[in-house]
Amino acid sequence: MKITLNGEAREVPEGLTVEGLLGEIGLKEPMVATEVNLEIVVRADRAGKTLREGDQVEVVSFVGGG
Repeated sequence: MKITLNGEAREVPEGLTVEGLLGEIGLKEPMVATEVNLEIVVRADRAGKTLREGDQVEVVSFVGGG
């Protein structure tokens, strides 16, 4: 199925969760913020939030530094 991830089209498997997507793109969960269709998905809900065809997903990772 097709979703949009950070503004780019991406093909993902049916039934993929937000948590699964983060694993696919290699991001560690505690260090990211996620949003699906303009709604924030909190860490506790990522495993239960299943993505659907056409979803707009934004993932922002936090980077430390000075």
